[in-house]
Amino acid sequence: MLISQILDDAGNVAVVIRNGSEASILEGVVSTYDLVQEAIGKGQSLAECIRSHTLGASVDLEKLAEEKRLLLPIHHPDTAHMHLTGTGLTHLGSAATRDSMHAKAKDDDANLTDSMKMFRMGLEAGRPEAGKIGVQPEWFYKGNGNMAVAPGGDLESPAFCEDGGEEPEIAGIYVVADDGTPFRVGFALSNEFSDHVMERQNYLFLAHSKLRPASFGPELLVGDLPEKVEGTSRIYRDGSVLWEKPFLSGEANMSHTLANLEHHHFKYDIFCQPGDVHVHMFGTATLSFADGISCKDGDEVEISAPGFGVPLKNRLTFKPAETAATRVKVL
Repeated sequence: MLISQILDDAGNVAVVIRNGSEASILEGVVSTYDLVQEAIGKGQSLAECIRSHTLGASVDLEKLAEEKRLLLPIHHPDTAHMHLTGTGLTHLGSAATRDSMHAKAKDDDANLTDSMKMFRMGLEAGRPEAGKIGVQPEWFYKGNGNMAVAPGGDLESPAFCEDGGEEPEIAGIYVVADDGTPFRVGFALSNEFSDHVMERQNYLFLAHSKLRPASFGPELLVGDLPEKVEGTSRIYRDGSVLWEKPFLSGEANMSHTLANLEHHHFKYDIFCQPGDVHVHMFGTATLSFADGISCKDGDEVEISAPGFGVPLKNRLTFKPAETAATRVKVL
């Protein structure tokens, strides 16, 4: 089952449920967030809650995508209560990708890059037994709901950027209940947009490089993540494919379990605030920058995977460079 949000013919937000090839508006529901809150309040699974509502008019999501009427599959009415975060070096092969951006690692442990050291930590202790705690992963913050861009929208790099490149990932979507318990709603495709040139200069610039917009959806997969996810990431320039490569996700392709990644995010009380929405991106081993691609203004990124519905598409844009420093006024 897949959930999405659209703008209906009247310009209002509508929730859409897709089972197989059929997609229909869910009646009596004004947003995915409200639907989730209803399910939590009733002590139901999300699927059970959906079945208690009536399916209405059918819709063509592919056509709506062309009309740019697809919204984020979930949002919070107050963007300050939506958090975009992620983890890196979590996928098999991700260390090789990161190392190609940073200094090359040598064979002896004393000369391993920090990236390779962290990746090895995940291989050795990132998949603990159920109920146990494994090693913590690399973690980063991307921003609040103001940084979330709807499918079909522009991912804009700031004027001070040095690069802007895609990262095709799977994101976990969560809503925190009134008692502080995080509930996983499902999974979505995501584009964890980053500044890889800035990061490559010094690993300590990672935090700066991640403070960029991101997109996820258009559809949200309810239930468990498949053990193996095999998707495709493409970059189009002037209407033609510039770069294309498969990406892998799912626990069979990861050095950490999802449960371990979730624990090390929600172990912090600040991320267990009632009502908050979390979009947590689980990482990737595939990005065009590692293949020498430098994205340009107007490039379009398409991320797709079987079972996740309509592909996630976004155009990349870049603000003109500025030389003046930001001024802070004194009160």
